[in-house]
Amino acid sequence: MASRKEGTGSSATSSSSTTGTAGKGKGKGGPGDSAVKQVQIDGLVVLKIIKHYQEEGQVTEVVQGVLLGLVVEDWLEITNCFPFPQHTEDDADFDEAQYQMEMMRSLRHVNIDHLHVGWYQSTYYGSFVTQALLDSQFSYQHAIEESAILIYDPIKTAQGSLSLKANRLTPKLMEVCKEKDFSPEALKKANITFEYMFEEVPIVIKNSHLINVLMWELEKKSAVADKHELLSLSSSNHLGKNLQLLMDRVDEMSPDIVKYNTYMRNTSKQQQQKHQYQQRRQQENTQRQSREGPLLPEEDLSKLFKPPQPPARMDSLLIAGQINTYCQNIKEFTAQNLGKLFMAQALQEYNN
Repeated sequence: MASRKEGTGSSATSSSSTTGTAGKGKGKGGPGDSAVKQVQIDGLVVLKIIKHYQEEGQVTEVVQGVLLGLVVEDWLEITNCFPFPQHTEDDADFDEAQYQMEMMRSLRHVNIDHLHVGWYQSTYYGSFVTQALLDSQFSYQHAIEESAILIYDPIKTAQGSLSLKANRLTPKLMEVCKEKDFSPEALKKANITFEYMFEEVPIVIKNSHLINVLMWELEKKSAVADKHELLSLSSSNHLGKNLQLLMDRVDEMSPDIVKYNTYMRNTSKQQQQKHQYQQRRQQENTQRQSREGPLLPEEDLSKLFKPPQPPARMDSLLIAGQINTYCQNIKEFTAQNLGKLFMAQALQEYNN
């Protein structure tokens, strides 16, 4: 899957000449007006994404695809999509960018929206905050400023609630990625923390009036489902899996914390040595001045005291962002379970 993710980012750049300009011309005035306040998705697109995972996805396998649509003022309308084909490392002749261009050209011939507006990806228990996704989304957003990524969680969807989120990189993170400077000083200057790496855009799923009427008719004809399981007090393995993944990410964070603490100690120690050296020089110059002797020549302290190399902070920032995602999932799941427990306790006290 690594090759597919890397190809996704490069394909966005290669197709920017045909899709990026067309997307901006629909409703955006200039390059500064790039904010997307809402994402409107056709119900057909949601069904295609779900079907793609059911046909090709595995438990931990990630499926990806291209989102097509148009930009209207500050709305991003997603009207169609198509999946990336499954291929192995042996398929050296497969050109993913050429495949996307041929697909969009074919859709244009049959009068279907063919403008490239982003991509989608499935996730495993919310594990999507990775360097590969960051690089791919940066390539998309750099080429097509209104583009977004849809994150589909099939495991959470299977439990009864559709999990589909639209994310974009924040403008501050886009600037840092352009500069490719992920040092602690650069991230601090840009005021970037793990909470402000991605911005979630509200999603609206829209269907035609005929589809709404059909769904209403199907709901009337369908048998009433047994909904007693919604009040079940038993906990599934969803909480345990999220806790296990959370502990794994915390273990991955520990070496980065040790590296950063070592860097801070070495920096502080070097500052003390530099201060002591300057004090010794000042005392020596004072003594020479009292003897009316020549002063010590000026020296470049940066050559004598080379600053320690700061560790890259992007990896730890991504891990912290993933930890935050796991915590949010655990919070949502435990809130539902606690609500059931309090309700069951109240009913039991009332019956007694």
